[in-house]
Amino acid sequence: MIPTLIVSAFEQTAFTMEAGAFEDLKTRLWTFMKSDIYPNEELFRRQNHEMASHTEWIHSPILMELQQKAKSLKLWNMFLPVDSAIAAGEQGALGGGLTNRQYAEICEILGTSTPTEFASEVTNCTSPDTGNMEVLARYGTPAQRAQWLVPLLQGKIRSCYAMTEPQVASSDATNISINIARDEARQEYVINGRKWWITGAASLHCKIMILMGRTDSSSDGPIYQSQSQILVPMDTPGITLLRPMDTFGDDDSPKGHMEILFEDVRVSFANVLLGEGRGFEISQGRLGPGRIHVSLLLAFQSNLVSKYDDKHCMRAIGQAERALSLTCQRVQERKAFGKKFSQLDTVLQDISNCRVEIEMCRMLVHRAAVLMDERGNKDIETRQLLSLVKAHVPRTVQTIADRCIQIHGGMGVSQDTPLALIFLGARVLRIADGPDEVHMRTAAKLELQRQKSSPLRDIGYYKPDRTKIFRKSDEPVSPETQLKLDAFSKL
Repeated sequence: MIPTLIVSAFEQTAFTMEAGAFEDLKTRLWTFMKSDIYPNEELFRRQNHEMASHTEWIHSPILMELQQKAKSLKLWNMFLPVDSAIAAGEQGALGGGLTNRQYAEICEILGTSTPTEFASEVTNCTSPDTGNMEVLARYGTPAQRAQWLVPLLQGKIRSCYAMTEPQVASSDATNISINIARDEARQEYVINGRKWWITGAASLHCKIMILMGRTDSSSDGPIYQSQSQILVPMDTPGITLLRPMDTFGDDDSPKGHMEILFEDVRVSFANVLLGEGRGFEISQGRLGPGRIHVSLLLAFQSNLVSKYDDKHCMRAIGQAERALSLTCQRVQERKAFGKKFSQLDTVLQDISNCRVEIEMCRMLVHRAAVLMDERGNKDIETRQLLSLVKAHVPRTVQTIADRCIQIHGGMGVSQDTPLALIFLGARVLRIADGPDEVHMRTAAKLELQRQKSSPLRDIGYYKPDRTKIFRKSDEPVSPETQLKLDAFSKL
């Protein structure tokens, strides 16, 4: 039986962390960040890069050590929102018990680490597992949740989400074409095709994949019912990891973003999530909470990306705060042309621009999170705000990082600061979680829809009085004006 997604106010209140406990959680998290995360950032990166010399990618030693500590401090699974925890049944007790609005603050704190997801990985709040766990919590059968959700929540395994394909423009999800055929005799799906940019698939800890593919190849039915999402164990015969895709020259080991070949990959009919032809429906469900922790047919083409991308937006705000903090220190220490940088008007203007842009991004994210908590992700204003967050936050953080790099000069692009990583992360995010243009397109379509019920709609324009005329072509000019015209013509 599929768990209901309708959560009563009583149920949500019962699962929500009260304000005092939430403040204590934030204090404990900040303490952990300062004592264990920031001091180990360079070690984490170094151990990760060492993995690139071979193909057996596993968690770095420092990550495993800090995960155990995070568990002991109860800084674990903070991402799982109240509604998903309730839908997960008894497995939901392994979640953090936060609302989307509360998790927005937690995710921003986590995002102050570099690499961006270091602290999130330590606390089991990282992509793509968070989105996959919420899918399993909301749409998985009891058997599917027991087999895959529980070990994911425990941090014993990792997962990946396979959507993007090299042959088609995957920002339009209706283009997804990997073939999922039915073998009725063996009661199995047979998968053939190719995927790429599959985050997390390279890790040997990755045990389960959620694959988006086409189960209805006919052109007769509705296009949004042609896709399904299937659970594919990573040890299934026929899966070949071809290569890790480099992002600005980095293979992101040991997580990786893989190109994968599927050749007659067989899984049971029981591995389908929610039912055949309901892939878009699942992605709509995972769109909201995860995207803010970072549309019906008109919107699903852009919004059908893994649910964790708004969590990326939350973390990106933390990255912007990290960049601005470094810059404010820098400008008070450096001098040029007889003045400290902090005395230069252009620098002060850059700092104030960074602050106002961070605050605007934060307000957008928090507003979207509140709407998610109060109305759910099918509300039209919520959907529009989600799309605006996806487009606005990454490009704004990229701009902030660029300013901070410029103020730092050569040091800003070096390995001595995280600024280059912050810039590159924001730039990648503008593609990885759906292109800016598609998110803005969705927001514009939703705006046109919302305007139909606007109280301003019927006010309209001012009506001109066309009974009055200015002048006719054959109307005689007054003698006084004619004299002036004649005088001008003689100049």
